[in-house]
Amino acid sequence: MGDQRRVDYMREEMPFTARTLERKPSLPNLLLSVRLKHVKLGYCYLISNLRYLIIVPLLGVVSFHLSTVTIKDFDLLWGPFTFNFVATVFCSAFFVFLGTLYCVTRPRKVYLVNFACYKPGPEFMCSREHYMEKCRRSGKFNEQNLAFMEKILERSGLGQKTYAAEPNACLAEARKEAEMVIFGAIDQLLAKTGVRTKDIGILVVNCSLFCPTPSLSATVVNHYKLRGNILSYTLGGMGCSAGLISIDLAKQLLQVLGNTYALVVSMEPMTPNLYSGNNESMLMTNCLFRMGGAAILLSNKTSDHGRSKYQLIHSVRTHKGADDKSYGCIFQQEDEEKKVGVALSRDIVGVAGEALKTNITTLGPLVLPASEQFMFLVSLLAKKEFDLEIKPYIPNFKLAFEHFCIHAGGKAVLNAMEKNLELTQWHLEPSRMTLHRFGNTSSSSLWYELAYSEAKGRIRKGDRILQIAFGSGFKCNSIVFRALRFIDPAKEKNPWTDEIDEFPV
Repeated sequence: MGDQRRVDYMREEMPFTARTLERKPSLPNLLLSVRLKHVKLGYCYLISNLRYLIIVPLLGVVSFHLSTVTIKDFDLLWGPFTFNFVATVFCSAFFVFLGTLYCVTRPRKVYLVNFACYKPGPEFMCSREHYMEKCRRSGKFNEQNLAFMEKILERSGLGQKTYAAEPNACLAEARKEAEMVIFGAIDQLLAKTGVRTKDIGILVVNCSLFCPTPSLSATVVNHYKLRGNILSYTLGGMGCSAGLISIDLAKQLLQVLGNTYALVVSMEPMTPNLYSGNNESMLMTNCLFRMGGAAILLSNKTSDHGRSKYQLIHSVRTHKGADDKSYGCIFQQEDEEKKVGVALSRDIVGVAGEALKTNITTLGPLVLPASEQFMFLVSLLAKKEFDLEIKPYIPNFKLAFEHFCIHAGGKAVLNAMEKNLELTQWHLEPSRMTLHRFGNTSSSSLWYELAYSEAKGRIRKGDRILQIAFGSGFKCNSIVFRALRFIDPAKEKNPWTDEIDEFPV
């Protein structure tokens, strides 16, 4: 980073917009402005599942007592019932009703069978110097903005081995890159799982900026000859959080449809999305985003429990689009020269903090231990309702999760997340190393992070994993998985396998 004088000089030379975007972000304190309605929403999610907590123990107690009943007990019970037909029918109907109610209303369990992350070939490897050289050769950027991009790259947290395609506005080249990434990830996934393509009943593909016709989901259906009654969806314009939205959509469908698989694909091609103008707020995306993609296979089949890696436990989605500042903080638009790019607002860090605060406040009652919830509620009520000047209690989310996969959107945001959630460097290591090795691969970055933890041999049976992602709109989404078995790195093949001993750096 250089000494302090050099940093101050660079900031003085930087225009206001760039200076604002590049200053060290500070997410708002997540507890100082917590709203009770967000806590209430979390408890509403919890209470909505209480019927299962009531029915299951009741059936368990009844089953236990029935297991102790002997033939003589049945004879004693049957005697009075032979003279009371109405009571016999009523009791039988009651037990049938309880069993039916449980079977009908219980949510289907959703399993993550396996996933695959695409690793481009060495011909796409791009160091920071090589990337800047390509930008200079393009002739699209003036010297001032080339210097700005170089400074952003130095501070971004990206390493020297990320992957980037040659920028090209040609539709054919963009489709070629998209198909290379999508088919590469799906081929690896099918090889890992051995699932036949005709058994896939749900397909969700998310890609924010590249939305051709036919759609990317139709491209997948055509290439793999998927069945004609498949439920296929293509999600666009949802930014880096679209991957978790796709998982949530697949989960909702799997809890309605029976005995099927859902294939989720997340990617964002670089080829058509390079901004070629000189607006500094739009140049940021050029520096951070890199090539990558992931394919995930979900199942609601009970028979897949034994071979699946994870079970999907919770999904919480937060949308701040009703607020104009949140809605406009990430915006695709034309600059003064009519060149299209994605502009990042100076308010993005504050907006992300507000969305994160709402999301984890809603998630808290679902995942935090009772002791943490009690301390948090007492602290919150004392401050909000009784106006007491006390320090708000910060729940320890490390008691709820063993692993954190936070979207690798940028170095400064990861630092702020570490501070506000009181995480350790070990918890943020997968996110930081993903940013360093692969860059910001948009919605697929979370899966590179989970693959990192697997390659390190950190995932044990029963471990809970929290994935958090932010996206335009503005959205913050979170997914909770529980590991069903120990993930043996010696038996895994993912992008980190051949080089995991080189990390962390």
